[in-house]
Parts: sequence; structure tokens; C-alpha cells
Amino acid sequence: MSQHLDLEEQEQLEELKHFWKQHGNLISWILIVVMGSYAGWNGYQYWQRSQATQSSAMYDEVERAAQDSDATKLDRALADMRDKFASTTYAQQAALLAAKAYHDRGNIDAAKAALAWVVEKSSDQGYQAIARLRLAGELAQAKAYDEAIRQLAVPFPKEFVPLVSDRMGDIYLLQGKKAEARAEFEKAYKAFEDQVEYRRLVEVKLNAMGVDPKLAATASATPASGSSSPEVKK
Repeated sequence: MSQHLDLEEQEQLEELKHFWKQHGNLISWILIVVMGSYAGWNGYQYWQRSQATQSSAMYDEVERAAQDSDATKLDRALADMRDKFASTTYAQQAALLAAKAYHDRGNIDAAKAALAWVVEKSSDQGYQAIARLRLAGELAQAKAYDEAIRQLAVPFPKEFVPLVSDRMGDIYLLQGKKAEARAEFEKAYKAFEDQVEYRRLVEVKLNAMGVDPKLAATASATPASGSSSPEVKK
């Protein structure tokens, strides 16, 4: 009986050896890939958390420098942020914050450079749109009108389209192109929802040009005087 069991065990062992000889390498590589992927995923998650923590701390440094109006510290913190954490959301937020601080201090070139960096490097369409709108404003104030318009002549997320029209109107007005400015302001006014507060600002701009957008909207919705309903044939 024991000899019979020994023979069965030997046969099973031989089958296992044969199976492992045929498929052992494949199984080993599969295990290596699976374990490597798991280790890599854990490593990536750790790296992501580390990046988020460090970039958050660096953003706080940029924010403090901006609040303290410390130009040297702001330049250094922003440079470190862009060098080490360029792909993070915090870096793009920091650049937008720094651009405002530069603008408030009258350092327009630095403000434009920070905004241009966000336009070029950000993978977030919202941040890109904000940076383009603000960069177009800076360029327009510097009388670089063609370059400002080029910043706006690209596809924008839908929610930014009315703001683009408004900024285009500002640029045309600075150029003395009142008809083009009015057309853009009217486009912006119509695109904004009625409850959006920014719509009031566009309305003020149109009023200053002698245009009442509410009256124009009412007139367009009212049938022309003297028109009559078509006669119904009997």
C-alpha cells in the first residue's frame, strides 16, 4: 500500500516538475510584474503625497512673501516652486498669486512672465483661461494690443467665453475701435446669465457708450410697428 502511494507521489512530483519546466519562467515573470506593479503603485502614491505636502508648504511661503511684499523672497519661492513642483496645482496657483503681487507692485514684466508660465505649463484649462485673460489685460495696458488679442483668440472653456468677449471689448476700446468694442460688450452681456453680478459691470460699460442693453433686448423682442398678422384665407 505504501509503495502504491509512493508511486503516486512520484508521478505527481514528476508532473509538477514537468509543468514547472514548461511554465515556471512565465509564472515567475508574471509574479515579478505583479509585485513590481504593486510596489510601483505604492511608491507612486507615496511620491504623490510627498509632492502634495511639499508643494503646499512652498505655496504657503509664496503667499507669505506676497503678503509681506518681500520681492526677493517671492522671487526665490516662486522659482523654487516652478523648478521642483511645476506639475502640481499648487505651483499654478502660486504663479497666479505671484502675478497679482507683481502687478500690485508695478512689476509688470514679472507679472506677465508668471502668467505666461501658467499658460504654457498648466494642464488645467481653468487656470490657463484665467492666466490668458489676465495676461491679455497686462499686454493691453502695455499697448501690445495685437499680442493681447492673440491670447484671447484660442478656444476657451464655455464658462469663460463671456469674460473673453468683455476683455476683447476692453482692448478694442483702448484702441479707439468703439464699434468693435460695443459688439463685444453686447456679446458678453447676452452671454452672461441675468443673475451674474459681472453682467452689471458690462451693462455700465455699454451705458457709458450710450447703449442701453436692456432697451435693445426689449426692442429686439418686440415686433416692428405697423406689422400685421397674416390674413387668414377663408
